Amino acid sequence: MLPETAGIPTDGGAVLTGDLTVPGGARGVVAFAHGSGSSRHSPRNRAVAGVLQDAGLGTLLFDLLTDDEERTDTVTAEYRFDIPLLARRLVAAVDWLGGHPATAGLPTGLFGASTGAAAALVAAAEQPGRVRAVVSRGGRPDLAGGALDRVGAPVLLIVGGEDHEVLRLNEQAAARLSAPCTVHVVPGATHLFEEPGTLDQAAAAARDWFVRMSREAAHR
Repeated sequence: MLPETAGIPTDGGAVLTGDLTVPGGARGVVAFAHGSGSSRHSPRNRAVAGVLQDAGLGTLLFDLLTDDEERTDTVTAEYRFDIPLLARRLVAAVDWLGGHPATAGLPTGLFGASTGAAAALVAAAEQPGRVRAVVSRGGRPDLAGGALDRVGAPVLLIVGGEDHEVLRLNEQAAARLSAPCTVHVVPGATHLFEEPGTLDQAAAAARDWFVRMSREAAHR
């Protein structure tokens, strides 16, 4: 499967660069929202994307910021915690997937890491008819604020067992969500899931969540 280079237009005029991979007979597609200071080249997100692709799911990894914004953010950090901006960019990606011939009509999921998880939850609240499932890995769902009350898609919060503060924040966010929600703790994992086997466990949990999304969509 060779990725297609995507150019995703946004309402602010920026065009975001992404990599779309759609296996033959895909039963769903997942857009990735990376964390602060990261990019579509994140090795962890790419590892998860590979697991999803092997399960018959398309993936879209894209940069939430333009090159100019990324350079500015490296110095000022003014964009990485701008959750409304990141969420609007993710909504634009969901719209783009809905109009692309290879992914139009496929159930769409969102996978967010770190601050990207908050953006994914806000985007899910904004697009309840399109976003069918959300997965967060080491995410900050608490930064989604009031959008937590409006999310309708099932949410999986994957957190490292040794990432104590983030685990606490995820448990608090889970208590606020009215949507079906599961907190999946990976024992022995810290924030970046660098310990042997921990990222594999996170990827498998995400895969199962999104495969269930596609099965439920097929029976509607």
